[in-house]
Amino acid sequence: MRILHTSDWHVGKVLKGQSRMDEHVAVLGQVVDIARSERPDLVLVAGDLFDTAAPTPDATRVVTRALSALRGTGADVVAIAGNHDNGAALDALRGWAEAAGITLRGSVRDRAADHLISGRTTAGEEWRLVALPFLSQRYAVRATEMFALSAAEATQTYADHVGRLVAALTESFDGNAINLITAHLTVVGGVLGGGERDAHTIQSYAVPATVFPTGAHYVALGHLHRRQHVLGPCPVHYSGSPLAIDFGEEENTPSVTIVEATATTAAKTRDVPITSATPLRTVRGTLDELSTVDAGGAWLRVYVNEKPRAGLREAVQELLPRALEVRVDPGMLAAQAEAPRAQRSGRAPRDLFGDYLDSKGHADPDVVALFDRLYGEVSG
Repeated sequence: MRILHTSDWHVGKVLKGQSRMDEHVAVLGQVVDIARSERPDLVLVAGDLFDTAAPTPDATRVVTRALSALRGTGADVVAIAGNHDNGAALDALRGWAEAAGITLRGSVRDRAADHLISGRTTAGEEWRLVALPFLSQRYAVRATEMFALSAAEATQTYADHVGRLVAALTESFDGNAINLITAHLTVVGGVLGGGERDAHTIQSYAVPATVFPTGAHYVALGHLHRRQHVLGPCPVHYSGSPLAIDFGEEENTPSVTIVEATATTAAKTRDVPITSATPLRTVRGTLDELSTVDAGGAWLRVYVNEKPRAGLREAVQELLPRALEVRVDPGMLAAQAEAPRAQRSGRAPRDLFGDYLDSKGHADPDVVALFDRLYGEVSG
């Protein structure tokens, strides 16, 4: 059996005011092309299809067309909600998805059977899949209560709740089928990609890889944006995001994961790079040094080795029009000694404002002149 594992599309992402919709169309088009070439039996999308719980019509159109195109390759397609998605909204699309031959799971339901999906490949291989959408701490207890846990069990940690859910859902795993799990989780030992939502990747949301049973042939995870394998009792993998979501991810290598498994052998994986997204780069230097930088089509984050002053950002963007983020290099700010607190009593506002600018390393006569003009208008 062959599986294509992808996750964390984040369609609708806006980076420092720059829409990335065209990039997402190109990236998901390449994912579909890979599916046509690799001919997987099953495509797993492990959450965060959208970047926001209220996606725009354009973002919804891109995601539904991508899922339909993946289904059009002949593969079964299963997608689950991540922490950025609106689970209830994805569940509302289930009627459309089922008509299109696509399986969507947006939120944890009160029937275990709703999260147990099975199928058979064209070669006759039977597979079983546990599909577990993102589960917040707030709903973890409620979800475990659906499986008739005791009051004492309901006071356990988030990791314990997830472990009990996985154990209940994988009871039917045996050696007669290829046993699969897809979930949107932070697993202990996983490395952050750099652009994840901090509130949902902190330690209280981390679960040990031991929640997954030895009988699972492959665990397809979403949530961490870096492609990686996590040590566990079975093959546990993050596919990573197919494009760098933020500048913290510029060193990641976007890809999708191709998995091959049989009921009697361990899964083998290989990565297929995604090359159609615009790269992200961080550059540093003085204005003179930045004037020689070749952006090469990348979106840029720029750290300027200059003292803060009015018009500095505009000067950088004139040199580098693809600079989405411009900051004074933190090293420049740290090097500035803390100025003693100025004596305020009996001094003119203009002098006090000048002292403030000096303390911030931002001495600029044009700014002082502007202050004079504005102060004169207000006080006059």
